[in-house]
Amino acid sequence: MALINYQLNNIEIAAEVTRALQEDLGNSSDWTASLIPEDKISSAFITTKQNMVVCGIRWVEYAFSLCDNGCKLEWLVEEGQYVISGTQLVKITGNSRAMLTAERTALNFLQTLSATATVTNEFVTRAANSNVKIMDTRKTIPGLRLAQKYAVSVGGGSNQRIGLFDGVLIKENHIIAHGGITQVLQYAFKHTPKYIPIQIEVESFAELKEAVAAGANLLLLDNMTMAEISQCVDYCKSDQIELEISGNVSLDNIHEYAQSGINRISIGALTKNIQAIDLSMRFI
Repeated sequence: MALINYQLNNIEIAAEVTRALQEDLGNSSDWTASLIPEDKISSAFITTKQNMVVCGIRWVEYAFSLCDNGCKLEWLVEEGQYVISGTQLVKITGNSRAMLTAERTALNFLQTLSATATVTNEFVTRAANSNVKIMDTRKTIPGLRLAQKYAVSVGGGSNQRIGLFDGVLIKENHIIAHGGITQVLQYAFKHTPKYIPIQIEVESFAELKEAVAAGANLLLLDNMTMAEISQCVDYCKSDQIELEISGNVSLDNIHEYAQSGINRISIGALTKNIQAIDLSMRFI
């Protein structure tokens, strides 16, 4: 798959935040916030209760500005910065009602994207001293794929295809449906536009050899043992062939995989198994 460092534009971010605010407000208004005097101005800090990589600053800014375009945010940290528990991230000053309406949406984005960036950074750090790329997958939270892929890049990881439209990944069911590895690859090379990368997933050394013989140069080794991976690496000693592994990769074994000689490691846990960072917003 082609490598991408995905950057969302402001229109995409504003649309995501608008949808999230709409979920909260429905067709009415924030009845709880309306208990506060309409012209009340307040200040607040958002603080982290965990070590984290900061990610999602623009989402936070849109959440507050869409509720109060006069709201002012003074960031005390930067996007991509590693901070420790107890760090004040931003000071917010604006209309009290608007700040309370925006609070949950802002925190939801910040805690989720920072979680993805933080987990990615942990994997990247443990794979240090190797040339391997830590990569994401399509196993993302529905509606947040672009945002999470951006967060992976903030954490030091690399992006693969965004969706089904910008890359071919031939998996077990595609092979079965087409009648075999050689057959499906021949069809793919003939019918896929040249600018679309073609990758095939293999589950054994024998499958890898067949795929390489059929012309594959980007292969995904699925759930293989270290011995099998080493065998595949030795067989594919060519700059023209790239090997990627996936399945059963964890923080405990990432270093061993990174030293195996493969080019890429794709990890679904970067985006699907995250635990939101614990944040709080408090008025002062």
